[in-house]
Amino acid sequence: MERLSSGSAVPEHLRGGFVALGNFDGFHLGHQAVVGRAIERARAAGRPAIVATFDPHPMRYFRPDSPYFRLTSLDQRAALFAAAGVDAMYVFDFDAALAALSAEAFVTERLVGDLGVAGVATGEDFTFGKGRSGDIPLMRALGEVNGFAVDTIAPVQLDGATVSSTRIRAALRDGDPRAAARLLTRPYAIEGVVQHGDKVGRTLGFPTANIDLTNYLRPRFGIYAVRGRLPDGRVLDGAANLGVRPSFDPPKELLEPYFFDFSGDLYGQTIAVELVDFIRPEAKFDSMDALTARMADDVATAKRLLQRSH
Repeated sequence: MERLSSGSAVPEHLRGGFVALGNFDGFHLGHQAVVGRAIERARAAGRPAIVATFDPHPMRYFRPDSPYFRLTSLDQRAALFAAAGVDAMYVFDFDAALAALSAEAFVTERLVGDLGVAGVATGEDFTFGKGRSGDIPLMRALGEVNGFAVDTIAPVQLDGATVSSTRIRAALRDGDPRAAARLLTRPYAIEGVVQHGDKVGRTLGFPTANIDLTNYLRPRFGIYAVRGRLPDGRVLDGAANLGVRPSFDPPKELLEPYFFDFSGDLYGQTIAVELVDFIRPEAKFDSMDALTARMADDVATAKRLLQRSH
């Protein structure tokens, strides 16, 4: 899969494709339906299938002080799109110039001019252009004028409710990663570079791989049963603290997985940590002995939970 941004020219072999258009943060069941439609249309017509997304997320651009809410990084989305079978990911750089484009200009300049779209697939509630002034009826009208098809996908339902990124965020904030995983079709994963920490876990017998939470959504702080995916393809079971480590000073938001039966140097490597089950909230302990004993209990609990999920 090729990765392109709106600052670069689109190669000729990728012009004239069917484009799935949206933010696709999380790439959940609903997003998969939109991208699936674009792929289906592209394959039937012998044309490229492209996912067009936005970075940063428009909400981050307009409300830079809003709480962290991202479910996936751009790299994670690229890997998910590639696995879905698309030919390219096209990233609209969401900046002042894009924010100021009228709805008509977004379609004629960006979709038609830059991408030469043969068709667009998106959700029924997709809006575009300055002030979110463009809607699906306008997209269809512009499609008729400019010669491209517009497919809209109805919201996907699961358990009697619409699948949405908002619903996934709520599940994660509630400490219910299994509910989030059902909507995502995979465990929620935080990806990052393993950093050097204060090495306290090692002295307690539970060496951890420290990962900064960066701009990911903050799930419920606490202890989780997790799986780690290493760059070499290995998958490791573990238990992780996600939060501010209330027993240590200074507090710092971190994801700290301890992988069972693993010895090796992960520093500087990019790993993905999947949240499988929530075990308990964070707690402050009066002594290192009490903390160590509870960590041993948490590891035993995580092993039981992960054995059930294989």
